[in-house]
Amino acid sequence: MTVKENFELAKKSYAKWGVRVDDVIETLKNVPISIHCWQGDDVGGFEVNKQELSGGIDVTGNYPGKATTPEELRSDLEKALSLIPGKHRVNLHAIYAETNGEVVERDQLEPKHFENWVKWAKENGLGLDYNPTLFSHPKAADGLTLSHPNEEIREFWINHCIGSRKISEYFGKVLGTPALTNIWIPDGYKDTPSDRLTPRKRLKESLDKIFAVKTDEKYNMDAVESKLFGIGSEAYVVGSHEFYLNYAMKNNKLCLLDTGHYHPTETVSNKISSMLLFSEKVALHVSRPVRWDSDHVVILDDELKEIALEIVRNDALNRVIIGLDFFDASINRVAAWTIGTRNMIKALLYAMLVPNEYLKQLQEGGNFTERLALMEEFKTYPFGAVWDYYCEKMGVPVRESWLEEVIAYEHEVLLKR
Repeated sequence: MTVKENFELAKKSYAKWGVRVDDVIETLKNVPISIHCWQGDDVGGFEVNKQELSGGIDVTGNYPGKATTPEELRSDLEKALSLIPGKHRVNLHAIYAETNGEVVERDQLEPKHFENWVKWAKENGLGLDYNPTLFSHPKAADGLTLSHPNEEIREFWINHCIGSRKISEYFGKVLGTPALTNIWIPDGYKDTPSDRLTPRKRLKESLDKIFAVKTDEKYNMDAVESKLFGIGSEAYVVGSHEFYLNYAMKNNKLCLLDTGHYHPTETVSNKISSMLLFSEKVALHVSRPVRWDSDHVVILDDELKEIALEIVRNDALNRVIIGLDFFDASINRVAAWTIGTRNMIKALLYAMLVPNEYLKQLQEGGNFTERLALMEEFKTYPFGAVWDYYCEKMGVPVRESWLEEVIAYEHEVLLKR
């Protein structure tokens, strides 16, 4: 049977439950995923005075073909985007600035250092998001930045974050879609601290100074991201979930939830509904922790499906900003982008093909037998046939055929670097 014939059969199965598959596809086309540029070069960036990766971040593997220039990275992103259905966004870090061989300190970065990225995004119909880079730098060598006891170091990072928000505002104005500026810092201590409060007071004061400089919310959205622990900050992280949740709520900022930044038994999917009750928007960094915050490539596992279900069943596709954050140097980097992003979109499609309203009614009526039975049966409904049709309709490879293109690109481009 053809992809179209399988799709028509699947449509009939879903129609019995009131799921309008054609409408689902039209909706899915307009859901952007923010794809992180740093998978393509192992979080290296293009600074002239490039530093060794730090901040509790580690990338393992030495698969050939890593991007070493902005042109190579954009080429690799274009290849991945050609294999992923829909129109999406690209998420940049400050270390991906292009300074034409000039050493430009991070607190001196300006929109002009990202003009090539903006031009490229415009040509490809992409939005851009942005992150100040508060790691891999001499002024972050002792694991403290915005909470550092040295005022001069704090001011450096405060100015970097202020400049970053202005760069995002520029992205939003030129590209016509608001950019998300996400602040994550590595600050913390390896062993048990004798004072947890003072570093958090300094972090709060630093954030207050950063956000005192106003940007236009039509073009820039501000988010703060927590973490449970990192390499070198095992015992204490200044920017904890509780700290940032309270700060975001009090100061009308977005609280960004990274799926790898919590206790191993804690799930981000379970947090989304609570966040939506009190926040207009919620931001995500979707990763895959294996025993710790290991940033493995996103797979279509139960938690990814549950995250998508929470977004869809709560009618929050326009309220949850979905970004990805993983980096694996042990496999083809273009394949990693393709696998992870396609899986995020698959999870959303899966969630949109579930009769969520009917299942809600069953729960409200106390009919837990039918609720459980149907939730289990829908796990094997033919959503794969709908996915294949969606890919074909969007002009990208169906099923695993995309891998042939990645292998060809590896031989023609990556292995020649």
